[in-house]
Amino acid sequence: MRIDIGGLARRIPSRYPFQLVDRVVEHDPAGRLVATKAVTGSEEFFEGHFPGAPVMPGVLLLEGLAQAAGIWLLQDAAEPALREIHVVGFDDAKFRKPVSPGDRLLLEVRLLRRRGGLARFEGMVRVGDQRVAEARILLQAQTLEPPAIDPSARVAAGASIGPGVRIGPFCIVGPSVRLGRDTVLESHVVIEGDTEVGEQNRFFPFSSIGLAPQDLKYRGEPSRLVIGDRNRFREFVTVNRGTAGGGNVTRIGSDNLFMTEVHVAHDCQVGDNTIFGNAATLAGHVIVQDWAIVNAFSGVHQFCRVGSHAFVGGFTVATKDVLPYSKTVGNPARIYGVNSIGLSRRGFDKERVAAIRAAYRLLFQSRLNTTEALERLESEGPLSPDVREIVDFIRSSDRGVILKRRRRGADAPAE
Repeated sequence: MRIDIGGLARRIPSRYPFQLVDRVVEHDPAGRLVATKAVTGSEEFFEGHFPGAPVMPGVLLLEGLAQAAGIWLLQDAAEPALREIHVVGFDDAKFRKPVSPGDRLLLEVRLLRRRGGLARFEGMVRVGDQRVAEARILLQAQTLEPPAIDPSARVAAGASIGPGVRIGPFCIVGPSVRLGRDTVLESHVVIEGDTEVGEQNRFFPFSSIGLAPQDLKYRGEPSRLVIGDRNRFREFVTVNRGTAGGGNVTRIGSDNLFMTEVHVAHDCQVGDNTIFGNAATLAGHVIVQDWAIVNAFSGVHQFCRVGSHAFVGGFTVATKDVLPYSKTVGNPARIYGVNSIGLSRRGFDKERVAAIRAAYRLLFQSRLNTTEALERLESEGPLSPDVREIVDFIRSSDRGVILKRRRRGADAPAE
């Protein structure tokens, strides 16, 4: 369900629905629905919200009513799986009593009128006999495009195929695969195993996704691959599931580009907005943070990390952690300074880049060892968020970080 609240198009994630309805206890096809929600102290929205006296945010009470009304609309549809519900707005919202952990919410919605795809409800939230919130909700129901599967494709009976999915010729989709809305498998794509794929991903021919890890310790135990939204997997990309030694899951975020012949091994954790050049290879248990670039034919050793906004040049062999914001290249890998061009392209202003450059100058060019340099940075006053990320990254490294400067006269890598 997509929720628009206060003009902000805030989408409930496709993989982890932020569910505010536990159970439907009454459903009247004429236009009424009653649902319940048990509020517990472990709810994510309590973290940092009125510490010491947690109160459920009022906007989430409204969202609970919207979800209850959306459930009624979906139940009313002939094909609920092919419907999407949007919140157009709320009117006359009132909050009468705070909601705390331990409360059991009763969410009641009644249909007021319906015209075309628009439906207006009145909603009320109660705890016991006390009314705690109420509002009018305007929803819009949209019909979604059904999936299209080529006759030559083999899709197992247990697979979950979302609306708008296109599965091209000679693709194979396993029984435990879930494909999110508008995902495209071009042709000859194989997706197997316990693999969860978000929305609007695109898999090009001969990509192999979610197959068993290339690890001799793997004995067939259950393991998973979780992929976010809007990723592109070009020809011959391979991504393996996790193993017991890495938490049984490989994760890939959203908005990433994997060029031809990229390999992502078992238990890797890839963030958002990353780019992998042709034949870039991640060994097992590698972490690649947001906005990093790993260029063509580069390899990252197992258990290493690539920091956010890092630029790893082509043919690099990284056997230690690659620092955030850095420009690193070579075999052995060396630092070529700050990835200033990449940072500028992503909207970093001159002051942010200057603070990062000053921190690296102290790390690379002073006569201090790494521990002394970090202590000097922290002693000079409050660190900017970017410099704090660098300091924390170095302190948390298990394999050590690449700190060796390029040799004098060495050519800088191409951007």
